[in-house]
Amino acid sequence: MINIVLFGKPGAGKGTQAEFLKEKYNLIHISTGDVFRYNIKNETVLGKEAKTYIDRGDLVPDSLTIKMLQDEVEKNPEVNGFLFDGFPRTIAQAEALDAFLNSKNWEVTATIALEADDEILVQRLLERGKTSGRPDDQDEEKIRNRYQEYNEKTAPLIEYYSAQQKFHAVNGIGSIAEITERLSDVIEKL
Repeated sequence: MINIVLFGKPGAGKGTQAEFLKEKYNLIHISTGDVFRYNIKNETVLGKEAKTYIDRGDLVPDSLTIKMLQDEVEKNPEVNGFLFDGFPRTIAQAEALDAFLNSKNWEVTATIALEADDEILVQRLLERGKTSGRPDDQDEEKIRNRYQEYNEKTAPLIEYYSAQQKFHAVNGIGSIAEITERLSDVIEKL
């Protein structure tokens, strides 16, 4: 079983690369955003609860996010592994993920960060915003705010996973094929 945490700032290419990696290594791709949207759209108990926080403009508590992710993992008991995209985002979430995986005698195999210069990523998102319809991709101030939040909350995960010798940085600039090759090189050596 191989369980990979894929992270990087918004616009780093996580979603694009996850599509290639899940096919190549036969992994289940779990995107936190997709899981939230599914639960809210289908008005699951967890989705309704999450929506109350979102409607108030509050962050959904870690405990609720983790429960949604656990449910998603439980739907796929016979798999080669998981590709976690957008989770964990904090040390508390990483610890909860470790505890959950350990309860199944699994573990995070590796954490791979797609790294790129902020200025390049801002331009990527503004370009994506022209066609995505996502308002958070069309406002440079909001984009930079997302990066600030990433730096404060998610960047500490580098230390967390480095201490476990599970952190790998990959250059996220180049063609999609070049970046996929770099990610594959890391995965093949695990």
